[in-house]
Amino acid sequence: MIATDNLELSLNELSIDDGLANANSNKIMKWNLPLKELYKFACGFYKEKSGKAIHLSYEDNLKLVAFTQQAAHGPLDLTKAPPLGMFDVIGKDRRIAWQQLGTITKLQAMEGFIDLLDRLCPLFKPYVEAIKKDKEEKARRAEQDQIQRTEAQAAEKERLEEQRRIEDEKNREELQRRQLQDALNQQTYHQFKEYAEIQFPGNPEQQAVLIRQLQNEHYHQYMQQLQAQVATNYARLKGDAETEGGENPATVGATGAGANELDELTNSTTKENSQFEFKEQCDSDNDSGDYAVISPANMWTKADIKLFKQEVMAGKGDGVIRVNHGDTVTVKVPTHEGGSCLFWEFATDSYDIGFGVYFEWGKPPTTEVSVHISESDEDDDTIEEDEEVICAEDLECGPVQSSQTSSTGSALGSRNPISIIIPIYRRECHQEVYAGSHSYPGEGTYLLKFDNSYSLWRPKTLYYKVFYTR
Repeated sequence: MIATDNLELSLNELSIDDGLANANSNKIMKWNLPLKELYKFACGFYKEKSGKAIHLSYEDNLKLVAFTQQAAHGPLDLTKAPPLGMFDVIGKDRRIAWQQLGTITKLQAMEGFIDLLDRLCPLFKPYVEAIKKDKEEKARRAEQDQIQRTEAQAAEKERLEEQRRIEDEKNREELQRRQLQDALNQQTYHQFKEYAEIQFPGNPEQQAVLIRQLQNEHYHQYMQQLQAQVATNYARLKGDAETEGGENPATVGATGAGANELDELTNSTTKENSQFEFKEQCDSDNDSGDYAVISPANMWTKADIKLFKQEVMAGKGDGVIRVNHGDTVTVKVPTHEGGSCLFWEFATDSYDIGFGVYFEWGKPPTTEVSVHISESDEDDDTIEEDEEVICAEDLECGPVQSSQTSSTGSALGSRNPISIIIPIYRRECHQEVYAGSHSYPGEGTYLLKFDNSYSLWRPKTLYYKVFYTR
């Protein structure tokens, strides 16, 4: 017990002199550990296990304590040592053991303490190995933690950069969308304003609400037309690649071409104040194959379908037409000298109907609105009720086959070029009123087509209005 107390005193003294031995002890290795660090492990083991796991003789304890005194203070100097009491036998024995170490250095004393403890206690070396493994494991975990922190920081940095890139892209797209919508709004404002004044005379607030609704719907319709045009061009590019090179339609080159074309179309529409042009080749007398350039139409819907039908039936609209199954009704509206824009509205009872708008170029023979009904060939009328109507070609181009249209033979016989403004598609006009407008592209006749040729047995009741604005 006395030897353990003396060892604790020596350890405290050793800590005071750490600065002197630190430089040399860190350079000397023993058991793959720095000598000073291994010496501290040895002192800790001796202090903790003495009298418990290890039992040493009195002489061995004196030697170990002498090594600690030599490691802490160097060789014994009796002139500086405090005097001992007359009955301090243990103190005298400790000084004798210390004096016997002679002039060995502090590092040699540390090594001597380690070697003696290892020889006296076989458990010491496994104890050191366990500490060394624990230290290596902690270092390995610390290295892994550092790697994980570095990877997490890199991933977080990449995530933030990606998030910032996505936000910048969204802001850029939003800016482009606003610029495009502003250009479209400026283009259609006067048309929609005239239409709103007709719908809500003397009510500026309702007019402003309607104008905003029409502008929003026009923007969405414009984007759908743009996407449809890009898809058509992309499909044509894939067909050309298959025909010319026999390549796979899903090659990277075709995909890149489609993406580049979308960018070019978007950029061109922004630069030209959103003037999107459709081109449709039609036959003429000399089969020259000229193209007609025409701007897109504006389309929107109205929810007050009952009120609209009541107004038409009360004589406030153009009229009501019964479109039999298999028939196509064409409402011909010539351009007016005092007008600049055509408007139309229509709805049906119970079922949908196909609708499209064409434009026949050339001076109209009359200024009156006329209605023409053409019947489809019953042998070819095999389209089911719910199938999509496909507008393969303009029914007005080509020879007249129905006796009911003989009155228009002279007009159709001229075979003036006809441009497609809106392709014929089925519209859910039995649920809401479909409306639209189109600025005059020049002198000619609008052909509003209401197609019920896909229906095998259902007739449709059509309510419609057409008018022009200056």
